[in-house]
Amino acid sequence: MASLTEDPVLGISDIKDREEENEKGKTQVVKTEEVGQSERDMASATGNSIHRSGSRPQLDLSKAAIQGNFEERDPTILLPNQSDDLSHLALDIGGSLIKLVYFSRHEDQSIDDKRKKTLKERLGISNGNRRSYPILGGRLHFVKFETNKINECLDFIYSKQLHRGGMDARIWNPDAPTNENAVIKATGGGAYKFADLFKERLGVSLDKEDEMNCLVSGANFLLKAIRHEAFTHMEGHKEFVQIDQNELFPYLLVNIGSGVSMIKVDGDGKFQRISGTNVGGGTYWGLGRLLTKCKSFDELLELSQLGDNRTIDMLVGDIYGGMDYSKIGLSASTIASSFGKAISENKELEDYSPEDISLSLLRMISYNIGQISYLNALRFGLKRIFFGGFFIRGHAYTMDTISFAVQFWSKGDAQAMFLRHEGFLGALGAFMSYEKHGLDDLMVHHLVERFPMGAPYTGGKIHGPPLGDLNEKISWMEKFVRKGTEITAPVPMAPPGTTGLGGFEVPSSKGGTLRSDASALNIGVLHLVPTLEVFPLLADPKTYEPNTIDLSDHGELEYWFTVLSEHLPDLVDKAVASEGGTDDAKRRGDAFARAFSAHLARLMEEPAAYGKLGLANLLELREECLREFQFVDAYRSIKQRENEASLAVLADLLMELDSMTEETRLLTLIEGVLAANIFDWGSRACVDLYHKGTIIEIYRMSRNKMQRPWRVDDFDVFKERMLGSGDKKPRPHKRALLFVDNSGADVILGMLPLARELLRRGTEVSLFCM
Repeated sequence: MASLTEDPVLGISDIKDREEENEKGKTQVVKTEEVGQSERDMASATGNSIHRSGSRPQLDLSKAAIQGNFEERDPTILLPNQSDDLSHLALDIGGSLIKLVYFSRHEDQSIDDKRKKTLKERLGISNGNRRSYPILGGRLHFVKFETNKINECLDFIYSKQLHRGGMDARIWNPDAPTNENAVIKATGGGAYKFADLFKERLGVSLDKEDEMNCLVSGANFLLKAIRHEAFTHMEGHKEFVQIDQNELFPYLLVNIGSGVSMIKVDGDGKFQRISGTNVGGGTYWGLGRLLTKCKSFDELLELSQLGDNRTIDMLVGDIYGGMDYSKIGLSASTIASSFGKAISENKELEDYSPEDISLSLLRMISYNIGQISYLNALRFGLKRIFFGGFFIRGHAYTMDTISFAVQFWSKGDAQAMFLRHEGFLGALGAFMSYEKHGLDDLMVHHLVERFPMGAPYTGGKIHGPPLGDLNEKISWMEKFVRKGTEITAPVPMAPPGTTGLGGFEVPSSKGGTLRSDASALNIGVLHLVPTLEVFPLLADPKTYEPNTIDLSDHGELEYWFTVLSEHLPDLVDKAVASEGGTDDAKRRGDAFARAFSAHLARLMEEPAAYGKLGLANLLELREECLREFQFVDAYRSIKQRENEASLAVLADLLMELDSMTEETRLLTLIEGVLAANIFDWGSRACVDLYHKGTIIEIYRMSRNKMQRPWRVDDFDVFKERMLGSGDKKPRPHKRALLFVDNSGADVILGMLPLARELLRRGTEVSLFCM
């Protein structure tokens, strides 16, 4: 597909709780100008001085040099004098949950893949202690564990060797001594409580960071660096909001943990706690446990989904005979007194259902938090209110209740906003506290979020050790159990008494299913590509949206899900054929089909589960799944045949074009560019035409269908510039950038003839493959 402005790839991926990613494709984006970036980064890196305390791991840049070919996309820096371990892990250890953020580099491909670099080359090890680190690229992963299962967290860290910089446990000597100076950044009360355990199990010290600092730092990073991180939630509807970082501050950050803190944030490192309340998540959980006998916070939330608070709460309508109190703007359904009916009814606790109690309690606390938050925002003149903390957990009723309270008390002038990564604010802030994390200046176009195979099942929860290689990934997919619309995944299990990387529960067992609260959002892996820059010719980069088809419309969503589902068997056949049709390829193809079908099922259930969803995201999700199972190019054999067929008729097409008048040729060329797009990604129309003639006949039939006016039609302006009119002389373009596919009839029969015409007129032409 040819385009000057559209980007078919926006980031989506899954949290890789259990495995190292094995990506082989290149990220496609509408950004350019990477020439010389490695050299500029190198000069910047070596020119910065680093001030650290002696107890912290130091990045020694003396005599640093780029290793290998300077023209590589992601060259590595050799650090000949680097001796300390550089940690890429941070934790927020709370009373209920452990949130873990870790960074991985791109050298995490399977060691038994012979097509990759040798182990020595991948690790950048040349002499003794010498190591190399990539200038750019890598991934931020988000994982959470229950605090009472902290040993699972420690096993996970050890199995991925995160405390040693992320080396694979199978290629690292487990008996090698850990650097006694190695530290991990941590925040939360558990950073003090479990410090000795980390030292004993992993041989690392926990460097404690201030909880409030981490909270604000994490929120600032997310709001500035993640596209569509914030969203509103009213009456079950999510709407993603892009925040202009130049207009971000000041804002109110409301962190709802056991209690509630309200923080006015004026900038990076500039904040103050202006208020709070002791009625928070701990209140809900504590009272809920006493009143319902629930054994977990999540169980209490699930009960609320089945409740009816009208059986317990006294409503305005109960006082006024079912009528509104319209004079002061209160509807009959407004809660006048939480738990108010329990006063007048001759009932005991056991006469009320736990579901109704849970919902009434949830609304009582959420309404009060929302009201107090708005009043503090009003007090300081703050327009933006962001809510986070473990109390929210992506729970629809909680977000709806808080949003209603803010809207009600502000009379619609303010909105409650929530963060997709809200549970990881503290851990992210702790990660940002490393003095050389390299993320200070990241922008929204530097991070691409992706959701590979585990996303529909885990949502960031760990159920066992990480999957170590492709074979284990395939085995995991093969054990999926489907019952109607519910999908059950097997749980990776370590052999008894070990911290190994293999093993599964028996297929009949139940693992992590799609959650009962379908509105919950998944957390993906953030792929960092710091060299990317916004395309400079965009009219307004701040508001540019590459997705031209918005799948928030249910009709569009259902149509495209049907197309992709029906096309899946054919795609699997092509992918298997591209790898020679071997038994191994067939097994990988089946695993891919299961993984992608699971994604579609999850997104049909909750279209916003992976963030704002457009067609470009959906197509890239499919490509990511293919790469996950090592299908480099599912259309390789088709591309080869199409290239050969197109090249065979190119000369005849050029002769035909040359025989036309200038004006006719120019129109035909543009029609040809539009017509050639019909060859893209196996559309139904393309399949039908393939049965009707040769490739040149298909091209001509498609061209004849491109009747003006087009949806966007500036041809007359283009023609006047190219050919002139009246007294106006032609004004050839100085330079043209043509964004094209990397093969196929659309580039050979569509874009190349256009490029040839422009070259003839003295225009410098650059082709950019997407």
